[in-house]
Amino acid sequence: MAGKSVLKRVDWLTIIIYVALVSIGWVNIYSSTFADETVSIFNFSTLHGKQFFFIGVSAASIVLLLALEASFYERFSSVLYIISVVLLLGLFLFGKTIAGATSWYDLGFFNFQPSELAKVTTALALAKYLSDIQTDIKRRKDQLYSFLVILIPAILIVPQPDPGSALVFFAMIFVIFREGLPLYYLGFALLAVLVFITTLMFGTIWVTIFLALIIMLFLLLKRKTFKVPVFPMISVAVIAVLFSLSVNFVFNSVFEQRHRDRFSLWLRLEKDPAKLEKIRKTIGYNTYQSEKAIESGGLFGKGFLEGTRTKGDFVPEQETDYIFSTIGEEWGFAGTTTVVLLFTFLLLRLVYLAERQKHPFSRMYGYGAISILFIHYFINIGMVIGILPTIGIPLPFFSYGGSGLLFFTILLFIFLKLDSNRLKEGI
Repeated sequence: MAGKSVLKRVDWLTIIIYVALVSIGWVNIYSSTFADETVSIFNFSTLHGKQFFFIGVSAASIVLLLALEASFYERFSSVLYIISVVLLLGLFLFGKTIAGATSWYDLGFFNFQPSELAKVTTALALAKYLSDIQTDIKRRKDQLYSFLVILIPAILIVPQPDPGSALVFFAMIFVIFREGLPLYYLGFALLAVLVFITTLMFGTIWVTIFLALIIMLFLLLKRKTFKVPVFPMISVAVIAVLFSLSVNFVFNSVFEQRHRDRFSLWLRLEKDPAKLEKIRKTIGYNTYQSEKAIESGGLFGKGFLEGTRTKGDFVPEQETDYIFSTIGEEWGFAGTTTVVLLFTFLLLRLVYLAERQKHPFSRMYGYGAISILFIHYFINIGMVIGILPTIGIPLPFFSYGGSGLLFFTILLFIFLKLDSNRLKEGI
């Protein structure tokens, strides 16, 4: 009876979108790894067979997640967070290295990536801390502790090295903004990103000139239109210039050559055509081939299993980070638009569900899940079509990978359980 009650309360529209995304993703994994038509789709020695197995594991996890009491996730959020941090620390001793990153545990039957678990537990722990009655996000101490919840797993993931996964954690800062963090923090973050990019493109001198012109404009219009304190504004400008002076050092001395090459390709920093072409054929090869595959798909695509670039293995890692290029080549603009719309509908639906939560923990966790899904979706598709640098994070519910699919499923269905509990309590 309890199981039937949960099924009545759970948001079926979200589940339908989830099933559609997982199904389309598996079809394209099958296509991108297809080699021998005599092999069964249930052959677990193939990549599509393994993914099919983890779809089954994810389905079983859904049953468990919905069967547990909603209070379990709040009560044990801190414990789960600590476990995930310990697992991240354990990688430095027992981790398995794949493609240059020590990010997995070898469990024999599959490779477990604890950073995927850490995304879920960090969203839970952050929601738990922010929803505590003693937490006031207006206080600097509580702001610091909130940032630390996000920073600790991110810092442990960076040296694996896996900067792409570490970046995902910072998306959860938007949860803190939703709960009342002053917007000037966001302004500082955006200013830092803008100064970093403009310094690489134009240099510190032009950044300084631009900031000086902005200050002069504010001073001229201050009395008539703007009410901005002069001293804080000048202080921010000075800090921005000092930050700009450090950009070249960080770029040349801290970043690895592959990171510098990706930024050079993305921002067109390299002016030598020969060097730029070399970068496109090495670091930028995946993106270049991905763009060509999507472009060749046209309006309606070449058809299922008919993608010549997909069949010819032109795009490396096509079943993982570049799965979207398979959709573009075989299903065309119509297929890619369908996928984008499905993700958009999913995110908007989750925002609607989060906003109707009366329990602060449920709302905050919902926004944590939304932030994680959105940053994956935005960056993955952005890098595949060439408008963002290659970072290396999967497309949720689409990309091949057992850990990814399982923990994206857990991330989503914990929230659906929390939402169903809202209806159970009649609030």
